Amino acid sequence: MIAFKQSPLLDLFDIRYPLIQAPMAGANDADLVIEVSNAGALGSLPCAMFDVAQAREQLEKIRASSNQPFNVNFFCHEEQAVTERQELRWRDELAPFYKAAGLDLNKPLKAASREPFSESMCQLMEEFSPKVVSFHFGLPDRALLDRLKAAGCKIISSATTVEEAIWLESHGCDAVIAQGVEAGGHRGMFLTSDIATQTASLSLLPQIVDAVSVPVIAAGGFAEARGVKAAFTLGAAAVQLGTAYLFTSESLITDLHRRALLESDSDNTALTNLFSGRPARGLMTRVMQEIGPISAAIPPFPAAGAALAPLKKHYEQQGKTDFTSLWAGQGYAATRRALMTDSAISAKASSVNDLYSVPAAQMTQWLVDAIG
Repeated sequence: MIAFKQSPLLDLFDIRYPLIQAPMAGANDADLVIEVSNAGALGSLPCAMFDVAQAREQLEKIRASSNQPFNVNFFCHEEQAVTERQELRWRDELAPFYKAAGLDLNKPLKAASREPFSESMCQLMEEFSPKVVSFHFGLPDRALLDRLKAAGCKIISSATTVEEAIWLESHGCDAVIAQGVEAGGHRGMFLTSDIATQTASLSLLPQIVDAVSVPVIAAGGFAEARGVKAAFTLGAAAVQLGTAYLFTSESLITDLHRRALLESDSDNTALTNLFSGRPARGLMTRVMQEIGPISAAIPPFPAAGAALAPLKKHYEQQGKTDFTSLWAGQGYAATRRALMTDSAISAKASSVNDLYSVPAAQMTQWLVDAIG
């Protein structure tokens, strides 16, 4: 067991509290990072959907408003070409939905973009030298990793199995994220593709703690103070929270997404590959129910999202999330309940909606105070 205020990551990352805001591509930008880092935790900037110019703009915004440490996150998947056969198979799967919506299935589609870590991004990191650089889907080439370390960056990445954690430590990670199957968003799987064998946080975390010598960060299902306390009891040196920060005013999620978090049943998430081609956890939607959360007709990551985009736009204009990815971890309802029953939060809320748009700095302090 590691005491909350005695975590080795306090010194390693130069932070006051061993809490990390999970990087959430499309759901957060510099504004959330600034507020979390200034509150004493580690804010995280997701860059998988940014080009270099966009990433630079975000980094400059952070530097202008905070002198605190922060994390910059990248995907490091291997890009795969989409064959004509794969594209046609996916379009055939979606054809009935296009027809029902009155959309043209043969209209050219804008390619979905999720760029892996690159030479140009590495140069940007060398220029800004953030305290932490994190990765999803493994690690980049060793030469790029060595350059990040030479620039003073601490390296972390997600492990969904003990084997992945051992691999990450042996390839240079300063800390490892134990990503339980409860986590929202994309699974960080890179040595396995079998989602049936993915492990829950309370089982995965102590196994990884025992298997590696570097600090372990718990992620997945730790959406409020009770879960965070449990993670430290099991040996975590920090806890990474994503879904809890979706409930903040700095979150970029749409009003439709926010409403879904507010209204959905507590057991309403599933792992799906429909939106990108890789397994990711989100709230159940019509397309997940009717096709099934997992489809063999999916083209390689991240191409699946392109064909869904016209359907997403069509139904969102009607106020519906039938074809929208509503990323959320299994703990979203626990966060919702905790916010509703906390007197300090509710006292500042003028309406029910205010309970689900809490300033990120207040959310961070709320978690710290509740943990004690």
